Amino acid sequence: MESKTTYYKTPIGIAEIVGNEHGIQSISVLDESSVSLEITKDIPVCLKDCVIQLEEYFEGKRTEFDLQLNPQGTIFQQSVWKALSTIPYGKTRSYLEQSKQLGDPKAIRAVASANGKNPIGIVIPCHRVIGSDGSLTGYASGIWRKKWLLDHENPVKQQSLF
Repeated sequence: MESKTTYYKTPIGIAEIVGNEHGIQSISVLDESSVSLEITKDIPVCLKDCVIQLEEYFEGKRTEFDLQLNPQGTIFQQSVWKALSTIPYGKTRSYLEQSKQLGDPKAIRAVASANGKNPIGIVIPCHRVIGSDGSLTGYASGIWRKKWLLDHENPVKQQSLF
C-alpha cells in the first residue's frame, strides 16, 4: 500500500506527515528555513484526521489523540513507543521511570535510544520524557521544540496580584 505525505504548518515548524490506510507512519517537524516545501492544500484522505487533530492540539483544544498509528520498528521499540503513549498530557516521566515501567531499570540507555527513534513525534509523546534531574535531555527535533511542547501542555498560570 502506497504511503501518502502531507506538509502542515505548526507553531514549531513544518510537520511532515506520512501514512496510508493502515495508519500514520511518521510525523516529523522540519525547520522552515531548511525546507522548500509547499504546505499541502489538498490533504490525502488517510491523513486528514491527523492534520485536524494536530491543529486542535496546537490550538489547545485537544489533550489526547485518537488516530490509527502504524510506526515501523523492532518489537522492543514498539513496546517503548506504546509505553510513551501512556504518559498523560501535561505530565512528564524520566527515562528511569520509563525503564522501570517496561520492567527493566537497567535498560535505560536502550529505552532512551528507542525514544530517540520514535517516528511519530507529538502524537507518541517522547517530548514528555526528561532526565531524572528534571533536565530536558535529548529530542530529535531539537530541545527548544521539546520545551515549547512541554510549556504548551503545562503553561504556568500567572497569578493575579489583585
